[in-house]
Amino acid sequence: MNAIPAREIKRRGIAAVDDLIAKGDVHIIRNNQPQYVVLSQERYQELLEAQEEAYEARVRASLEDLKAGRVKCGTAEDLIRELNLED
Repeated sequence: MNAIPAREIKRRGIAAVDDLIAKGDVHIIRNNQPQYVVLSQERYQELLEAQEEAYEARVRASLEDLKAGRVKCGTAEDLIRELNLED
């Protein structure tokens, strides 16, 4: 994990991150705890694309469940009864 104290960035500016970002994501440490992550634009785009793909896969799976009849419709009370959560 690439890490740099926030005070180092304050002292040196963004140049303090430049060398580390070439090696991967950079965690900014503040009050001895990781507080922020700096990503390259390329890495950020990869994460956004992966998130979109995962979302689309979940929607496709939900639609397949609906078409296959694996989805039940009902009220919250019906669900509570089915799960035997009634007092």
